[in-house]
Amino acid sequence: MTDTYERFIGFLDEGGARYRFVDHAPEGRTELVSELRGNALAAAAKCLVIMVKLGKKTTRYVLAVVPGDAKVDIAAVRDMLGGTYASFASADRAEALAGSASGTILPVSFHPDLELVVDPALVAHPEIFFNAARLDRSVALDTDDYLRLASPRLAQIAA
Repeated sequence: MTDTYERFIGFLDEGGARYRFVDHAPEGRTELVSELRGNALAAAAKCLVIMVKLGKKTTRYVLAVVPGDAKVDIAAVRDMLGGTYASFASADRAEALAGSASGTILPVSFHPDLELVVDPALVAHPEIFFNAARLDRSVALDTDDYLRLASPRLAQIAA
């Protein structure tokens, strides 16, 4: 899992991103880690992997990123892809696709089978905050740089 951290920092540095680290006690729950970091909950990137069935034989995975004070609208994710069923991915599958443990999932996708979708409410903030593929370090990332480098699909997926 440390490979994902190193890969992400390299990704930011190579892309010329403006970011800073925020070290804190180990914590993966958005509400609690936001308090430790001192950021507004709405500026925290809550990252969840959603499994969407497209009929009986096709499954797609979405990395849904919403503000920390919101929940993912799973039905909106399903409908966006034209799916017949959607749910949270199993922890094992989510961690395998994201490359890091639950509570440390980055708001970027390095896996071709994991589509990145971000709710526009999150990127209304000048900076976004999230755990950096580890529980004891977060990143505060310039939102314009995030959008430029991560190239997410923007869609209203927050409830």
